[in-house]
Amino acid sequence: MKSLGLARSGEQLSILCLGAHSDDIEIGAGGTILSLIAAGVRLNVHWCVLSATGPRATEATASARAFLRQAQDARIELAEFEDSYFPEQRRAIKQWLIELRGRTGPDIVFTHTRNDAHQDHREVCQLTWNIFRDHMLLEYEIPKWDGDLGQPNVFVPLTRLVMERKAALLDEHFGTQRSKDWFDAETFQGLARLRGMECRAPEQYAEAFVLRKARLL
Repeated sequence: MKSLGLARSGEQLSILCLGAHSDDIEIGAGGTILSLIAAGVRLNVHWCVLSATGPRATEATASARAFLRQAQDARIELAEFEDSYFPEQRRAIKQWLIELRGRTGPDIVFTHTRNDAHQDHREVCQLTWNIFRDHMLLEYEIPKWDGDLGQPNVFVPLTRLVMERKAALLDEHFGTQRSKDWFDAETFQGLARLRGMECRAPEQYAEAFVLRKARLL
C-alpha cells in the first residue's frame, strides 16, 4: 500500500490537538505525535484540553510536556468546561474554539470522532467540523466500555519503541485513571496491535483515524 505521509524529516508541520479530557489526545494520537518527532519532522503543536481542573490539570500539563518534549514548538492550553456536560455548554465552547481558530493556522487538526459514545467527545467533534472548515481533520479513537470503536480509514504505523513509550507515559502521568479497568498498557497495545494488523504495519502497531475529506493535489 502506498504511503502518503504527513511530513518528511526536516519538513515543518503545524498541528492542533483537541481533547475533551486530560488524557484523550495522548490515547488517540500520542503515538502519531511521538512518531512524527522521532522521524525528524519539525513539529509545531498547539495542544488544547477543554476540561482540565485540579489534579487533572496538573496531569494534563505534565503529560503534554512529556509527549512534546522534542517538538520544535509546543503550546499547551487548558480550559475549564465542566466534564460530562459539554452539550449544555455548547455556545461557550463554540466561542472558545472560534477564538482559538483566530490565532492558530494548523495544517492538521486532531479531534474526536463523531460516533464516539461519550457526549463530550461528540460535541467537540461536531464543533470542530463547524469551525475548522478549511482544515484537514483527523478523528482519533478512544477505547472504552461502551464498545463504540468504528471503522477507521487512515493508519499511522508505530514502532514497538514508540508504542511502549506511549503506554509508559500514559501510566506515568495519569495516576487518577489507573483504577479504571480499561486504562492500562494491555488495552492501548491491544488496540494498536489490531490496527497494525489492519494496515500491515512493519512493527505490528498503528494508530487509526477517520479522514472524511482530503485534497490530494
